[in-house]
Amino acid sequence: MSEPEVATPLRERTGHALRDPFLQQALTIATTRFIDLRREAFGDFPDGESLRDRARAIKEATLQRLDHHVERLVASVESRGGHVHYAVTAEEARAIVLDIARRSGARLAVKSKSMATEEIHLNEALATAGVTPVETDLGEYIIQLAHERPSHIIAPAIHKTRGQVAELFERELKRPAAPDPEALTAIAREELRRRFLDADLGITGANFAVAETGTVVLVTNEGNGRMVTSLPRVHVALMGVEKVIPSMSDLMVFLAVLARSATGQKLSVYTSLVSGPRRGGELEGPEEFHLVLLDNGRIAQIAGSLREALACLRCGACLNVCPVYRQIGGHAYGYTYPGPIGILLTAMLNGPRSVKDLAHASSLCGACADACPVRIDIPRMLIELRREVDERRIAPRGERAAFRALARLLVRPAWYRLTARVARVLQAPFVRGRTIRRVPFDLGEWTRTRDLPAVAPRTFQERWAALEREGR
Repeated sequence: MSEPEVATPLRERTGHALRDPFLQQALTIATTRFIDLRREAFGDFPDGESLRDRARAIKEATLQRLDHHVERLVASVESRGGHVHYAVTAEEARAIVLDIARRSGARLAVKSKSMATEEIHLNEALATAGVTPVETDLGEYIIQLAHERPSHIIAPAIHKTRGQVAELFERELKRPAAPDPEALTAIAREELRRRFLDADLGITGANFAVAETGTVVLVTNEGNGRMVTSLPRVHVALMGVEKVIPSMSDLMVFLAVLARSATGQKLSVYTSLVSGPRRGGELEGPEEFHLVLLDNGRIAQIAGSLREALACLRCGACLNVCPVYRQIGGHAYGYTYPGPIGILLTAMLNGPRSVKDLAHASSLCGACADACPVRIDIPRMLIELRREVDERRIAPRGERAAFRALARLLVRPAWYRLTARVARVLQAPFVRGRTIRRVPFDLGEWTRTRDLPAVAPRTFQERWAALEREGR
């Protein structure tokens, strides 16, 4: 298991999110802005759709020969003086990083933004081992000060307003802070500058790793990534094995669609290519470079129902357009990865039992698939997850019985017509206008948060037959 058991029920988490006016304000502003920027970025990019197809094809071809490309990557990294480690589980990944920290005598680690380190709960492990982890991405730094976890894949503090961040800085850093982005950024920069200089260990994730050259690619909008990879004596990069790509020409395709999908930029401000430790004659870079390849359930899905999710670029575009995410934010999902793709990744890492409720936290509207830069069919896989939850008897017994009964009813036209006639009579006490707003007993849980259209006075078939009798 990669995640702790989520104790609070999904309904309680979503209810809390829906009642938080600051969260609603922050989500509306941020996601709307991301959607507009992405639309503009692809609107004047004539090759965008063909490049999305190309990116999808590269990912699929790479997964078909993943072992070959990983072996190539390992050989390339080692030929440049780097060290490669393989972790089957999150526990193994933590142990590898902690061993590197222990052998290097590290007491302070600076970190660039990395969802993989969040996935394995690395910060907690480092702190327990006596190594102080410091997040240097502004959003990650904010949520670290708040003792929270990221609520968005690319914008960790999307759930906070600038006023809340100012209050947080005043409380945690003991210094006045105006609710102005530039002022808040200046404070964070000043606080973090000395951490970069004092750090023994730099830890990053990886957006991509190029097999032919052994190059780890970091795509950021802040200079902290460069600082983390160049100033500390030891650099550790942690990445899921699916992030490997064959060549530098393939990298160009992904860079063209990633920033546009994530932030609406043609290219992120910083695209850092890291190729092993510092060599003779070079003025900056680490003395040691370690690449940790993380499995943690990924390899099993190459032949599994969630295979497509391995193509995810972690751009966050599906979160921004998801009507569910835009209302409840990331923390309500309860696990490291939020949003539509997060449900699939959670199932991949923790099994279908972990998403018995989350699998239904989607409208299946298809907006996520339309926004995905590699065209992952997220709605299809969510439906497959729902089916698996039912077939493995993970869903509550009453829910499984209800859907089985409905399935039988829908394939028996005579029963269906009889049920419709009976329902017209039974619904009468609960209909207001054309809507059923409340029903008794356990069925009331369904109508507690949604309205149901009432059964029509006449079916389409009945109306059609009437029209034919009237000669129309």
